[in-house]
Amino acid sequence: MKKISTLLILAILFVACKTNTATKLDNKSEVAIKGNWSILSVTYPGQEVIKVTSFDVADSQCLVGSNWSFVSNNNKGQMSLTKSECPAFSSPITWFINKDGNFVFKILSTGEKSKKVKEGYVLKVANQTENSFQLIDKINVGGKSTDVVYQFQKSN
Repeated sequence: MKKISTLLILAILFVACKTNTATKLDNKSEVAIKGNWSILSVTYPGQEVIKVTSFDVADSQCLVGSNWSFVSNNNKGQMSLTKSECPAFSSPITWFINKDGNFVFKILSTGEKSKKVKEGYVLKVANQTENSFQLIDKINVGGKSTDVVYQFQKSN
């Protein structure tokens, strides 16, 4: 009896701790962002006075003009910062879009397997068209939830 109750408690904990990132994929949205993109703008309320570090890489404004590539059949890609006054950064990524409309991605070191990386980012996909889409990150500013909007544009 003790073994059954222990297993039951472990099963409940497992289900309770499961994140929403492990849901089914939205293949249609994934295929729609296949290709090369650049970030046209990064906007959020109070950006004139508040600095936001995006993805633990650089100031959010350093992502403006950055290049991103997304391969939908294997959910891999690449991101590269290109602004001269910002730190140089380029990295492979893994990503997917779940049925809840969340874009889930991890930044990898060269040669690193995604299953070895324990941390990643979850952003909401919005306003997706053939040539543009937005990723929206939620941050806490002074106890209030604030949206950081990354506006992507298809590259030629």
